Amino acid sequence: MSKRSWMASLALGLATGHAPALAAATPGPGVQPYVAPSALEPALEALYKDLHQHPELGFQEVRTSALLAQKLRALGYEVTTGVGKTGLVALLRNGAGPTVMLRTELDALPIEEKTGLPFASTATATDANGASVHVAHACGHDLHMTAWIGTAQLMAQRRNRWHGTLMMVGQPAEELGDGAAAMLADGLFTRFPKPDFALGMHDEPTLPSGVVGYHAGYFRAAVDSVEIVIHGRGGHGAYPHLAVDPIVIAARTILGLQTVVSRETDTLSPAIVTVGSIHGGTAPNIIPDDVRMLLTVRSFDQKVREHLLASIKRQADAEAAAANAPQLPDVKVYDSADMVFNDPPTTARLVATLQHALGPDSVREMPPQMGAEDFSQYGRAGVTAVLLHIGAVDPKDLASGRKLPYLHSPLWAPQLEPTLRSLVAAEVVMLDELFSAPKKR
Repeated sequence: MSKRSWMASLALGLATGHAPALAAATPGPGVQPYVAPSALEPALEALYKDLHQHPELGFQEVRTSALLAQKLRALGYEVTTGVGKTGLVALLRNGAGPTVMLRTELDALPIEEKTGLPFASTATATDANGASVHVAHACGHDLHMTAWIGTAQLMAQRRNRWHGTLMMVGQPAEELGDGAAAMLADGLFTRFPKPDFALGMHDEPTLPSGVVGYHAGYFRAAVDSVEIVIHGRGGHGAYPHLAVDPIVIAARTILGLQTVVSRETDTLSPAIVTVGSIHGGTAPNIIPDDVRMLLTVRSFDQKVREHLLASIKRQADAEAAAANAPQLPDVKVYDSADMVFNDPPTTARLVATLQHALGPDSVREMPPQMGAEDFSQYGRAGVTAVLLHIGAVDPKDLASGRKLPYLHSPLWAPQLEPTLRSLVAAEVVMLDELFSAPKKR
C-alpha cells in the first residue's frame, strides 16, 4: 500500500471502477476488490473529533455550520448559510444532468456523554426553556457530517466522472423535528434547485460497522411530541381533601394512556405512546397546582396517528373530570415529523449499485423502525427520497450477546473505523449512480 491517504486511494479506486470493499465483503460480479488503508484519513479524523467535542443544540449550530461552510468553500462549492436559521446549502454545478441532494444533520442532544473517550464532549448550553444542559453527539450526527465532508471532497476531485448539480444540505434541528421544515419554509427548493433525488444516511447500532442497511417503502415512523398540563388546586399535603391533586391525576392518566395502544390500536399496526417527562411540585408537603408531562407518540398509519392523539386528549380530559379538577388539561401537539418513505425503485437501484461496487455482503435489508426522522419532509415536498443506514458497531460486540448502547444513550459512540471510510464510499457510489440516471421532470 502506498503512503497516499485513504481518501486519495478511494478517489482513485472509484475513478477506475474499483471501489473499496467493506470489511468481510465479497466483491460482486466483475468488481475487483480494493482494500483501503486501515488508518483514517487524518484530516477527517481530526474533523470528527472537533465536531464531537463541540456539539450544539438544534437551531444553535452556529460554530458547526460555519466550520462546514468554510471547508466546502475551500473545495469550490457555492455556499449559502443561515438557511432555516442555522442550516447551509452548498452547490457544486457540474454541467447538465440531475440535481442530487445529500443531507447531513448538524445538531446534537441535551445529554451528558459518558463514553470515556479521550475526546468526549464536556460542552454545555442553554436550551429553549432557558435551562443549562449538557450537550453531546449521542446520535452520530458528527459521524454523518464528517463523512459528508469527505464525500464532498471526493465528488469535487472527480468532476470528470459525473455531470449535474450536487446539492449538499446541512440541516439544523433534526432532533427537534423542525429543521427540515424550517429549511423548506426558507426556500430550500425555491431559492435553490429543486433536487431530482434526496439522499440521507444514518448510523445504525444493530448492524456491523460499514454494512449499509435499507428498507424500501415506509421506513421510519411518524412522531408527534405532546405536552399535557394537568391543572389541580394546590394545598397542604396534610389536608388533601381541601385540594385537587394533579399528581394523582397525572398518575392515573399515565396508566390510562397505556390502554390506548394495548386495547384501542390494531396489534398489527405499530404504535407507541411513551411518557418521557413528568414535572410537578416543589416539596413533600405541598400539593401543587399543576403537573406537566411530555410524551412521544409514534405510528406508521395516518389514521392510527390521528386516533392516538385524539385518545390521549380523551384520557387526560376524563381523568381530570373524574377527579373534579377545576379545568380540563391543556394538550398541545408540537415537534411533529411524518413517516419516512423510501422510493422503492430508487432504493432497489441503489442497493444493486452498492452490491455491485462494494460487494454483495455490503448491504442488508432492515425492518421498519419506530425512530422518527424529519428527512421525511423532503419526500413530502415532491422529491424522490431515500434514507439508508450504516452499521457502526464492531461485529464482535454484536456477536457477544451483550446489551449494547443504543442511539441517544450517553454511552453511544460509533466504531469510527471502518464505519467512516465505508460511509464515504457508499455515498460516493450512490451519488455516481444517481447522477447517471436521466433527469426526472
